[in-house]
Amino acid sequence: MKLALVFCGLIALCASHVIPSVPGDNSHYVEGESRYIWMPDGEGNPVLVDLQEPVNEMFLNSRNGANNQYWLFTRNNRGGNWNNVHLVGFSLGAHVVGVAGRQAGGRPSRVTGLDPAGPGWNTNNNALNRNSGRYVEAIHTDGRKLGIMTAIANADFYPNGGRHPQPGCTSSPCSHGRAPELFASTVGYNRHVGRRCVNLAEAEISACAGATLNMGNAIVNKNGNGIFGLRTANRWPF
Repeated sequence: MKLALVFCGLIALCASHVIPSVPGDNSHYVEGESRYIWMPDGEGNPVLVDLQEPVNEMFLNSRNGANNQYWLFTRNNRGGNWNNVHLVGFSLGAHVVGVAGRQAGGRPSRVTGLDPAGPGWNTNNNALNRNSGRYVEAIHTDGRKLGIMTAIANADFYPNGGRHPQPGCTSSPCSHGRAPELFASTVGYNRHVGRRCVNLAEAEISACAGATLNMGNAIVNKNGNGIFGLRTANRWPF
């Protein structure tokens, strides 16, 4: 059984407009109200829940018991089976999961940073880096503004150049928030394929023509290395 551990709001996927907040420790404010949230189902598998959809009792029960499930997992597994752990964090949360991975000795099978926060983090020793897990991936969508532009992971993806404006966005926060939206799409569809770039400059103009690697997705034991560029559409599923 695969297991994704998501720490306090680290993958709160932001809606483009304000919606009522939903109570519970798995819903947190991250540059707007959270619309999408990862919830464990009855078997402990991660499920992406749209908070604007009618609430299903299974999700409601899972939501209320999510913290208990996490507590029981850590208690029963003495740190867990790291081969099944995928840490995912958005913005500042990307650096938090990076620290968490390093505190675990880099044992998590996979760590994914969604547009890791940029201001103040370029030279910060606590930033997400390649030592945070066995395979570390970063998806950059608002580089040099709210997000970091530097390649900091084993595989760094720069959709649409990795900067503002992302297709359909007119503000930097929109481009920043596109990273978790893209990631959610890759979990559902796994069809966003990056091409390896010679350097970051090539990625910024989406002119990469090297080997392919799928961006995002839910494959826990994923591997890859390098800088990757790709283009996406302006609306779901992008």
